[in-house]
Order: sequence, then C-alpha cells, then structure tokens
Amino acid sequence: MRRRPPRQELPRMEEDMSESAVAEMTLQPGRPQRFLKPETQTAMLFLLPSFLGFMIFMALPILASLALSFTNWQLISTPSFVGLQNYIKLFTVDPAFYTILRNTLFFAVEYLAVNIIVSLLLAVWISSLKRGKAIFRVIFFLPTFTPTIAASVVWLLIFTPDGLADTVIRSLGLGLPNFLLNPTWAMQAVVIVTLWANVGYNVVMFNAALDLVPKHYLEAATIDGANAWQRFWRIRLPLISPTVFFATVMTAITSLQVFDEIFAMTRGGPGSATATLGFAIYQKGFTNFQMGYASALAWVMFVMIMALTILQFHMQRKWVHYDD
Repeated sequence: MRRRPPRQELPRMEEDMSESAVAEMTLQPGRPQRFLKPETQTAMLFLLPSFLGFMIFMALPILASLALSFTNWQLISTPSFVGLQNYIKLFTVDPAFYTILRNTLFFAVEYLAVNIIVSLLLAVWISSLKRGKAIFRVIFFLPTFTPTIAASVVWLLIFTPDGLADTVIRSLGLGLPNFLLNPTWAMQAVVIVTLWANVGYNVVMFNAALDLVPKHYLEAATIDGANAWQRFWRIRLPLISPTVFFATVMTAITSLQVFDEIFAMTRGGPGSATATLGFAIYQKGFTNFQMGYASALAWVMFVMIMALTILQFHMQRKWVHYDD
C-alpha cells in the first residue's frame, strides 16, 4: 500500500518549489528584469514634465549663459570665443562696474536689514492682537499680489516732482529734496517701494511662526518675572530663528536681483545712482546688444548670491536654534 507524505511536509515542498522556480526565472538570461518598482515608475512619470521644464527653461539657459560669457556675441552676429576678456574688462577696464557693484551691495544690505526688522515688528504686533489678526495679515500680504511694474508706476507718480510725496514733505517742513531727482535719495525711493511690495510675505511667515511658540514657555517666563522684551528676546526669537534664517536667505537673494522697481522708476538714474547688477544685465544685453558681456555680469551676480548664501549657512550655527 502506497504511503502518502505527511500533511506537515506539503507546505515545505511547495515553498521549495516556489523558491526553485524564482531562482530559475532569475537565472534565465532571456527574461527581462525590473530594476524599478511600479510605484517608483509612476512617480517618475509624474515628475517627468517638471523635470523636462527645469532642464529646458532653467538648466540649459544657465549653461548657455556660461558659454556666452566667454564670447563677444552681439545678438545679431555670430558669437566668437574671446576667453576671459569679458571678465577682465569687468574688473579692470569698465569704470562703471564698481559703481554698479557698490549700488547693488548697498541696496541689498539696507533692504535686507529694514525688511527683516519691519516685518518682525509687524508680526509681533499682529500676534499681540486679540481680534483682527486675519484682517491685518491680508492687508499686509495684499501688495505681494500686485505686479511689481504696476506698483512701481504708481509709486513713480507719487514721487514725481510736485507729486504727493513732495506735497507731504513740504507740508511737514522736512526740507527733503525730490527723491527721484536726487542722487543721494533716489536709492531710498527704490528701497521704500521694494519694501512696500514685499514686506508682507515675511510678516505673514513670522506671524505664523510666533503663533506656534508654545504658550506654556511664555507663561512660565511670566511667572518667573520676565517682562515682554525678555520673553521676546530670550524665548520667542530663539524659537522662531529657523524661520528668520529662511526669510533672511530668501530676502538676500531677491535683493541682489532687484530690477523691476529700478526699470520702472529710475532707469538706473539719476546718473548711475541706482544702477544695479540686474539693471546692468538688461542694459548691456538688450539695449547695447552685448550678450557676452551681459552673461559675464549675470555670472558675477550668481557668484555673489552663492557666496552670500554659503556665508549665511555658515553663520547660522551661531544664532539659529533647532528644536531637537
């Protein structure tokens, strides 16, 4: 009489058979193998449009501008390779370059400091309100939706000679000159307009960070006798320092790229008092048709932005506190 194998051995036999079948399929040379999981392939399919857009509209133009910076392309002629001549001309021949560089750094430092301080003060004030927080957030954030060129044209009408700004200055007896016509004050007008247009973004971001500060920290500090300034300086500011750091980096990057306000209001004037790297790139490239020289200016701006960002990331170790 033929004996059947024990019941407990059947699963093991099936498992051995499945393992051998998998091994045989793996070792079979003619069968294609999948290196990516189905969900990974789906994710890559959805990321493909954004990746192609980045490559076509960002990566390739950046590489093309680097190549053009070593040529003397006049936009309507065939570019020819000139090596480092554009960069040598920038630092040794062009007398206006250092004026442009000084104006750019002056605007970036002043605008960055004023933006962070004003937005932080406004955010603290809004967070202290019992009612109407949402309304004031909307009010301060609305200018960020306004096209910069349109806002700059409106401010140009305000600062025009005998306009609203001159009328207010005369009525207050301040004795200030017209901002747009004075080389000393023209950059201040650009700072004011840029601050009005962009300060709302940081206000909303700082206010959201302040609202996330745990209340029991502040209550414990109040019980210990800390006043409002000490609670802000010792507790609230360190806890929102990552947000302040992010806002500082992003504001510094945008300040070095300022263009719209200068193009609409001053065109770099009076003289070259408000000429910055962003406006110089436009002027050299699309007014004087010196695309190679404009590309060299763009890469100088790129190096400045990268250097400033690296410096900020290095300095964050001393004042940015992350909650572990």
